[in-house]
Amino acid sequence: MRLYNTLTRREEEFAPAADGQVRMYTCGLTVYARGHIGNFRTFVALDVLRRALRHQEGYGMRHVMNFTDVDDRTILESQKAGLPLREYTGRYIEAFLEDAAALGLEPVEVSPRATDDENVAAMGETIRALEANGHTYRSDGSIYFKIATLPDYGKLARLDHAGMKSGARIDSDKYEKEDARDFVLWKATQPGEPAWDPGIGPGRPGWHIECSAMALRLLGEPPIDIHAGGIDLIFPHHENEIAQSEGATRKPFSRFWVHVEHLMIEEEPGAGSEKMSKSLGNVYNLQDIAERGFRASTLRYLYLGVHYRKQLKFSWTAMAQAEEAVRRLVDFLARLEALPVRPARPDLASRLEAAGTAFASHIADDLNTAAAIGVMFDLVRALNSSIDAGELGASDAEAVRTLFERFDRVLGVLSLRRAEDERPPVPVEEIERLIGARRDARLARNFAEADRIRKDLDARGIVLEDTGSTTRWKRK
Repeated sequence: MRLYNTLTRREEEFAPAADGQVRMYTCGLTVYARGHIGNFRTFVALDVLRRALRHQEGYGMRHVMNFTDVDDRTILESQKAGLPLREYTGRYIEAFLEDAAALGLEPVEVSPRATDDENVAAMGETIRALEANGHTYRSDGSIYFKIATLPDYGKLARLDHAGMKSGARIDSDKYEKEDARDFVLWKATQPGEPAWDPGIGPGRPGWHIECSAMALRLLGEPPIDIHAGGIDLIFPHHENEIAQSEGATRKPFSRFWVHVEHLMIEEEPGAGSEKMSKSLGNVYNLQDIAERGFRASTLRYLYLGVHYRKQLKFSWTAMAQAEEAVRRLVDFLARLEALPVRPARPDLASRLEAAGTAFASHIADDLNTAAAIGVMFDLVRALNSSIDAGELGASDAEAVRTLFERFDRVLGVLSLRRAEDERPPVPVEEIERLIGARRDARLARNFAEADRIRKDLDARGIVLEDTGSTTRWKRK
């Protein structure tokens, strides 16, 4: 498998360093608000990376994805809400877990909170190691990292050393590239703010130290195999993580750095696009998607239709196109259920093997999900033509289904759609009862009643499809 490594700016062969187990750290959500679809583009892309490593490459996983539940924003928003910090952030952790399940994200092995006692203690240990190695200084009750003490500071973001401002301090958790200054590790707390003392004096962690400490504590001796997140984290967050971790351990922090590009909002095709921003009022979450009549499986498919290192343009038109594509896949698999008994087609195995090899090759090529999806649809077109020509039978269907299940272990769209269909907006028992009542009405030639039942179900999100003497239902 080849992955693009942001650190080296090139694709490289990837395999875990030891024991066939990938040690991977993903920067999770900062839980001051509900995650939006821009956040989840990153999380879905990294879920596909995890799935590819597990199900296609056959590696074991030790995957950590944290929750940042203490930083400038979480403290500010919890104070506005009049709630203790952990109670406030806990609400958004629960919301994230609900949305992650709705989007079909595989649960990771460890999901720590920065404010867990053992993680705060690990932050103290890391800062003490940095102090012992000469990388820190104290001022006004805070502890800072002195970037001049690390000659290769800026290697991930490719910063211009001439523009760095060592000796000029910055206390904010987030800042722009032109603010490459000494950054805060441990903050002196203000009145009313939460505080801890892990043996370095009372205060609270800066944003960057949290991930360094959790990764080192939970994933063992560096270097870890993969550190991943959104492209906006390259600087300052990931650059400062490298500085802290390598300054404390004197070892490389991570072998690979994987970053996912932005999701851009394009309200109408051709109207131009802009980055999702709360200040612009163009932030959508999963609830907004549902209110527009779309499902999470459609959004997951949309994410995968563009390579993770390219900007993705989101629009409602694009969502409608994604829904049509998912329906084509679902309808094709449904056709397999109705195939008649015929002798197995002798050349099918080689055709399926070629498609499986092509799909795996695209995934192994830096997660080229768009090309992998293209392999699926090429196969769907070819097999639909074979079905139309009466060339495929029931004995062929199992091999086709098995291959699509293999595809979906990586992509995770079809299994998610099936799970959604098992939770329809109308109880299954009621749907089946109404299908029976509609059948009775048609037998009695009461076509007005049969049409009323069909329209009622359609208005409630259930479409009926008649095929010969049978009726199949599906969600709209």
